[in-house]
Amino acid sequence: MIAQRLQREAIMQNDPHFLTVLDVAKKFPAFTEGSLRWLLFNREANGFNRCVVRIGRRVLIDEVELVAWLRDHREVRTA
Repeated sequence: MIAQRLQREAIMQNDPHFLTVLDVAKKFPAFTEGSLRWLLFNREANGFNRCVVRIGRRVLIDEVELVAWLRDHREVRTA
């Protein structure tokens, strides 16, 4: 976990990728614009707030954090 966090921080410092909701929907077809907006609306409850950068009214999603958030929400297979 610590190694993953350090790797994410190194990536962000060298090459941050901030995307709009529409950009994320295009790059990750598993997410519709509506599903992303739902995640944004409920970000405090679902932990998605770690992916969000807000500048004024513009909402940007950090691509590196989005992928890390998805990995953290994987279902764990048992036996």
